[in-house]
Amino acid sequence: MSAMQVQDFGKVAVLMGGWSAERDISLLSGEAVLKALQKQSVDAHGVDVDHEVDAKLREMKAERAFIVLHGRGGEDGVIQGMLEAMAIPYTGSGVLGSAIAMDKLRTKQIWTAAGLPTPDYVVLDSEQSCEQALQQLGLPLIVKPVMEGSSIGMSKVEQADDMVQAWRNAADCGGVVIAEKWVTGEEYTAAILNGRVLPMIKLQTPHAFYDYAAKYEANDTDYICPCGLDEKVENELAVMMRRAFDIVSASGWGRVDFMLDTAGKPWLIEVNTVPGMTDHSLVPMAAKQAGIDFEQLVLEILETSCVQS
Repeated sequence: MSAMQVQDFGKVAVLMGGWSAERDISLLSGEAVLKALQKQSVDAHGVDVDHEVDAKLREMKAERAFIVLHGRGGEDGVIQGMLEAMAIPYTGSGVLGSAIAMDKLRTKQIWTAAGLPTPDYVVLDSEQSCEQALQQLGLPLIVKPVMEGSSIGMSKVEQADDMVQAWRNAADCGGVVIAEKWVTGEEYTAAILNGRVLPMIKLQTPHAFYDYAAKYEANDTDYICPCGLDEKVENELAVMMRRAFDIVSASGWGRVDFMLDTAGKPWLIEVNTVPGMTDHSLVPMAAKQAGIDFEQLVLEILETSCVQS
């Protein structure tokens, strides 16, 4: 990218922090993005987002926003709607795609309606629904709040006696809670950048599942890329992942997480529209395998602010 093209971005606000449970990870991601943009002479400025962020953006005369906010308030369409109202172009998915993808239940309902494979689930709202989930899904199963990311509030339930407490723990996060059928198999992720599915990553962790600690704290998580799948299989999966991403109105860049069960059947888990950009993060790993270094990656993501769906 030429210096003239870099200048065309104008003054870029890198939005990080926020008020969600993923604030600390967002700050790490945001600082990495900010440093990479500034290193390439982009006129980028970090903004720690709070409820007066609109005033901050007006004061700095921001011309574009690079969203590195994870979780509620930043990944759910809220900040996107504010930026739309302010006529400030921004990276990643628009209001609708952000709102749908953040809601794991709505995402699963859309996938199911479209005939895409996703594990069976039960909405939990009482002790009776917990019993229904045990009967309908069997053990083990996983309980998750539908509006959190980074596996916050999630737990694997292996004994019936733990079910009600798992529901209550997830409910403490606020919003709807679901129990989801456990898929025995291997976990993968597919990063998507400007319509291109990057090389997939296979995740291996000694934890019960790829939880918060495995994602951000542990040194015993293995990230395998190339993932080891047959090229034909990976290409077929890439078509499915792109459809899963597009059908919830996600755009620009993001990540689709999925499982392959012991029979090799894929099961879609969730879409992330603002994935992490830390040294433990998956999109930078996939991009590197595709020959895209971190600095080039942030510029390509910044380019997604030029066209909103």
